[in-house]
Amino acid sequence: MAVPGTPAPARGPGRAAVLGVLVFAALAAGLLLWSKWSPYAARTVELAGTRAWAGTSVVAVWKAMVAGLVIAAAVQTLVPRRWLLGLLQRRRSTSSALVGGLLATPSMMCTCCTAPVASALRRSGAPTAGVVAYWLGNPLLNPAVLVFLLLVAPWQWAAVRLAVGLLVVVAGSALVARLAGDRVPADAAQVVTAAADGPGPRGFPRALARTALLVVPEYLVVVFAVGAFSGWLFPLGQDARPWGVLAALVAVVLGTLLVIPTAGEVPLAQGLAVAGFGSAVVGALVVVLPAVSLPSAVMVARALRVPVVLWTLAVVVAGGLLGALLLTLLTSRG
Repeated sequence: MAVPGTPAPARGPGRAAVLGVLVFAALAAGLLLWSKWSPYAARTVELAGTRAWAGTSVVAVWKAMVAGLVIAAAVQTLVPRRWLLGLLQRRRSTSSALVGGLLATPSMMCTCCTAPVASALRRSGAPTAGVVAYWLGNPLLNPAVLVFLLLVAPWQWAAVRLAVGLLVVVAGSALVARLAGDRVPADAAQVVTAAADGPGPRGFPRALARTALLVVPEYLVVVFAVGAFSGWLFPLGQDARPWGVLAALVAVVLGTLLVIPTAGEVPLAQGLAVAGFGSAVVGALVVVLPAVSLPSAVMVARALRVPVVLWTLAVVVAGGLLGALLLTLLTSRG
């Protein structure tokens, strides 16, 4: 007989919950193999032989977007919410951000394709620090892009990307959560225990349709607008070489807004380096270009809240400034 006032004994995971997680894992792995892992492996083999960037996109963007949409719907319907919170809800924001960054590493999506998944995580109750770290960690800690940089660019580029990326993803995401007022509850275990699970597999088609209807129009409209004004937004042509520090500041601020495909920062940074731009510009771009973009910021704003998005953009800008300084120091000594 239970004693009044004492918590109910913990129940083991149900068969349906375990099956849902297994289905989610298989679905996510298959989608990522199709859209990310296989193309990245092929490009790595190619670059290892040529040591030169071919100038083509690593993956078809539509494949990555499809993967992001399906995984986002699966997160909301196949993964029990208490399991999700048990993974991401930590007593410290830094710990939550670290877990979010680790989860982001194998999925390796660009900032726009990971935006639906980040929004789904937040709508499922995941803490801000973990969600922002997942959103930023996908592009910034992409191990394939780090390998690409090591194969076709000076080692200092990859070193700056990894060092600043880790700092932005972990410390930056925790700082965003604190600045935005999303504090971790004193007893995170209570939050996990009280969490209700999602709608279940039957809700998957509805969640997928809802996510697609919300995300795809926003993505197309904002990407079109950014593309139409990209020349004005990013005016780093030959005439900008004498700008010095101003060129780096332009790269940091405006590079944060541009949308690029996975690894698109590699040929862009190489082109500017060949054109005579200094290490500060390159160091800024290898951080800010992949980290976020205006389209991805719009896509996550509804779920994460505008203040969180603005603080995230500010953290990325700070990371870009740090990247510019760090690469300048490394190349001056090398």
